[in-house]
Amino acid sequence: MPLHRRRLLTAGATAGLLGLAGCLDSLDDETESSNATQLRLTLVEAPTPLREGYVVEFGETRRPDDDDAFAAALAGESYTTQYRTPFGSRPDDPRYVRHEGTYYRLGSVVVDEAATTHPVLRLSEVADAESSDAPEAVQADSLSEADRGTVHVAHMAARARGNVGGAPWGLVQRGGFVYRDAERAAESRLVGDDAPSHVAYRGTVYELSVTREEFHEPVYRATAEPVAESPERLEAILRAQFVDARLSRESLSDEARSILLTARVDGYEESHPYSEAYRSVLTGLHARAYLDGNIEKDAYTDDLGTGRVLYGETYYDYRLRFV
Repeated sequence: MPLHRRRLLTAGATAGLLGLAGCLDSLDDETESSNATQLRLTLVEAPTPLREGYVVEFGETRRPDDDDAFAAALAGESYTTQYRTPFGSRPDDPRYVRHEGTYYRLGSVVVDEAATTHPVLRLSEVADAESSDAPEAVQADSLSEADRGTVHVAHMAARARGNVGGAPWGLVQRGGFVYRDAERAAESRLVGDDAPSHVAYRGTVYELSVTREEFHEPVYRATAEPVAESPERLEAILRAQFVDARLSRESLSDEARSILLTARVDGYEESHPYSEAYRSVLTGLHARAYLDGNIEKDAYTDDLGTGRVLYGETYYDYRLRFV
């Protein structure tokens, strides 16, 4: 082959490869653009004023011991519970009550440990309910509402052991359902000598196993701490605890206010680099870590993306996530 022809073919191949590379780069750019991650902001209205979500009325809590626990705490007497805290209060979700013009924060302290025994029900899958060799089983639908709930929790624990779906760790304990309420255990058809050996639930037959096991539980003493003499003072206390950011309509542009309106209705999202209006909203939420568009590589992104904001006169729970 003549030298000049070889040079032409080589040049043509090189040009073709360069052209193909250019096309691939263009396709990569287009794909990257079409798959660009967007940062979505959603706003959900929270109780306004905040005290509406934290001040309780004992008659509406469906906890019959609340009145007795509060009266004992006011009198400086000891009122204790096991497993469940008095008033249902937690450090991250406190409860308050108003009594004779004063607001009290309800809570508890651990004062002891108690050993107690509870029945634990576990399920083990044995057969498909339609199988000809499935053992005789009671139908879950024929059980009481409480027992159906027990079977459902134990079913999720059994399912998790097979790595199919998760389980609500909190309801599920020790791989099954723990009867911490003695009255519920006494009324349950699934506990006792005459309990069925198998139950059919959601197309599967499970073998029932009930064991009595020892638990070591904290003993809680109810507390009631006076914190405020007026609704306004309590509101300030709650803001100090739970409001992460404050936005003023006057300090925001029309575009930023429009973003917040959309976030309240359908959620609002943009791809990085964000518009100046979106950047101002993120800055106002103290979510500056999102501004460089690189936060997905950072640790604990989910912890950064939620909070509560006071916008105007209304509180909102906000969430930032990538979609």
